[in-house]
Amino acid sequence: MARIVKLQFQTAGKLYDFIAGDLDIRKDERVIVETERGKSIGLVVKGPLEVDDRELPEGIKPVLRKVRPEDLESAERNRAKEKEAFAFCLRRIKERGMEMKLVKVEYLFDGSKAIFYFTADGRIDFRELVKDLAHAFHTRIEMRQIGVRDEAGMVGGIGICGRELCCASFLREFEPVSVKMAKEQNLALNPTKISGQCGRLLCCLSYEFETYCTLRKCLPKCGKRVRCGQVEGEVVKLNILDGTVTVRTDDAHEVVVPGSEITQENTSDRHKKPAGDGSESKQRKQQRGQQRQESHPSGRGRQESGEKKEKK
Repeated sequence: MARIVKLQFQTAGKLYDFIAGDLDIRKDERVIVETERGKSIGLVVKGPLEVDDRELPEGIKPVLRKVRPEDLESAERNRAKEKEAFAFCLRRIKERGMEMKLVKVEYLFDGSKAIFYFTADGRIDFRELVKDLAHAFHTRIEMRQIGVRDEAGMVGGIGICGRELCCASFLREFEPVSVKMAKEQNLALNPTKISGQCGRLLCCLSYEFETYCTLRKCLPKCGKRVRCGQVEGEVVKLNILDGTVTVRTDDAHEVVVPGSEITQENTSDRHKKPAGDGSESKQRKQQRGQQRQESHPSGRGRQESGEKKEKK
C-alpha cells in the first residue's frame, strides 16, 4: 500500500496526486513537490489516502518536504516580482499597440521562468515583446494565451447571484453549458441574465438541469388536453418545482391542478382538424386553377390554334 495526497497549486485548480511516503502530512498544509515546470508549492486538499500499488498513476512523483519559513519568504518575493513584471509588460503592450489583454503573471517557485497569461481574439506576434521582457527580467519567458473562462477564474469577482464566482472558488473543471438548460428551467433567454462575467453562459445552469428534466417527465407537456376530476382543458403552463400545471378550460378559465393527479389515461393531444376538410380545400384549389387556366387569353389562343390545325 502507498500513501498519496491530492494537491492544488491555485485556488479551485486541478488536483494532482503525489506520494506522501513517510512524511506526516495533513490536510491544508503546504508542501514542496517536483513538477514538470520545476519545484512548486502545493496545498494538500485530500489525504493522505492509502492506495494499492497497482492503482498508482504512471509517473507519479513523491512529495519532497514540507514548506519552511524561507520557502514562504521566497514565494513572497516572487509575488512582488509578478506585480513588477505585470506593470512593465502592460506598458510595453500599450506602447507597441498590441491587441491583447494581459491577465496575470506567474513566477515559478525557483524563479527560473515567468509565465505571462493573456487573452486575444486571434494569433499575436509577441516576439519583440518577449525580447523586451527577457532583457528586463533576465529569466525565461513564456507567453500563454487563455480563454475568457480561464480569465474569469484567475481574476475572480462577484457573480449576479451575489456570491464569489464558481470558477474562482470551487469549480475545478468547466462543463459544457447550452441554451437548452435555460429553457428547461423556464428562465428568460436574456443574454444579460444568463451570462457570466466572462460573457459565456452561466456555469450554474448545469447544476439543476438533470433535476428539472427528471421532474418534467412526471408532468404533461404544454398543449396537451388533460382531465383532473371535474376540470378538463389544455395545459398552458408548468410549475416544475411545485409539480403543478395550469389548465385552461373550454370557457377560458385557468385552473392550477397538481400533476400527480393527472394520469396518462387522462391526457390527449390537441383537437386536430378532420382530414376531410383538407382534401376538400385541395379539390377547391384545383378547380379554381382549372377555371383560371380556361379563362386566360393565352389558353384560348392555344385552343384555337389547335382547332385550325385539325381543320387543315
